[in-house]
Amino acid sequence: MSDVVAMSDVTVVLVHGAFAESASWSGVIPLLQAAGHRVVAAANGLRSLDGDAAAVSGVVSSIDGPVVLAGHSYGGSVITNAARGHDNVRALVYIAAFAPADGESVGDVQGADSGSTLGETLAPVPLADGTTDLYIRPDRFHEQFAADLSGEQAALMAATQRPARDVVLTDRSGAPAWLTVPSWFLLAGSDRNIPVEVQRFMAERAGAKQIVEVDGASHAIPVAHPDKVAELILAAVAAQVP
Repeated sequence: MSDVVAMSDVTVVLVHGAFAESASWSGVIPLLQAAGHRVVAAANGLRSLDGDAAAVSGVVSSIDGPVVLAGHSYGGSVITNAARGHDNVRALVYIAAFAPADGESVGDVQGADSGSTLGETLAPVPLADGTTDLYIRPDRFHEQFAADLSGEQAALMAATQRPARDVVLTDRSGAPAWLTVPSWFLLAGSDRNIPVEVQRFMAERAGAKQIVEVDGASHAIPVAHPDKVAELILAAVAAQVP
């Protein structure tokens, strides 16, 4: 594949995180499409890190041409692993997202003293295999996940949230793609799921090309600030063009 990249050649693959769905990118997608890019909002099963990463890796393999991978929340862990081994992945964009190191889990990154209040809002639903699906309690969703959105919009998101299987909190990452693929980070300044200090630590550790913080933004930053999300993704795309 030629190293010469044109803006219109780049496909942006978006990977949602836990307690969200592909529709959470609905405000971002038109902005990327208006800039001339093909966009794929990949389905993230939220079942296991290896399985979720393999599914997104399959999506990347199906794309002819350069790819920019963007992940929100746990979707960051997924792109960190899904990008591995793909020469066509030119950039990683982390949107209020986890960027684990080799052998590190989401729980390891977060730590008990990170200041996250997510754990106290979770409602477990037992599964037949002995594991558990985790939801954010609807009465806590607005405050916890989407404080900068209207109550009506947060209620809709709470009702349509995709649960995360509990193992995604403890599954350990493989060698992170951010060691070899350039990264961009958007930090949510008032995130209660992943405190901004944790996001900043991961961005600096990854040697991010650009770090942008949105003051007052909740964890639902793709919904509340789609313009900021699209702007950073487009910056990552532009950096691939000679």
